[in-house]
Amino acid sequence: MPKMFLAAYVSLAALAAGASGAAPAPAPAPAQGTPPAIHAATKDSLTPETLNRIKARFGEIMDLANRHDLKALHQMFWQSPSALLVAKGAVASEGNWAGFWGNDAIDEKLRDIAASGPVVLRPDLARLKVVGLTQDVAESYDPVTITVSYAGQDGTPKPFLMIIDWIHAGGDWKVASEIILPVPPAPAARG
Repeated sequence: MPKMFLAAYVSLAALAAGASGAAPAPAPAPAQGTPPAIHAATKDSLTPETLNRIKARFGEIMDLANRHDLKALHQMFWQSPSALLVAKGAVASEGNWAGFWGNDAIDEKLRDIAASGPVVLRPDLARLKVVGLTQDVAESYDPVTITVSYAGQDGTPKPFLMIIDWIHAGGDWKVASEIILPVPPAPAARG
């Protein structure tokens, strides 16, 4: 509770200083262990051109997935054991949804999904959001409707959220992690 009062006092002091023409109070220091990017100004750390390049890369991923172009999809991912794909598991040992780490595991998962039949991703590009986290890391978010018959899915189009962390590597933006989350159905209305 005392910390809340201190924060309120600092805020009021800053407002009062601004009204009186005095110099504003310095911003509180970031908490120990907090990444500095979180406390950066609200201005994006990437240029509009770079953000548009990442949006174009997102569109490329959608196109490649719809064409089952696994070789080109492989090249879209950061070549690292730390690359991550979160997707539907096919066997009990993987869990219902699981993380697949490293390029070999990602390639195998994408091959299995592609072999299951048609895969159609329909992004809602009007809602695609890309933000720069640092000069070399960005994140994108987009609602995507996915039609797939993999691991018990019945081929009915369903809503998902696709969250991609991008890393600038090898002269271009690569997928460091791709997290595909199913959107649960809305609860039935109580009546």
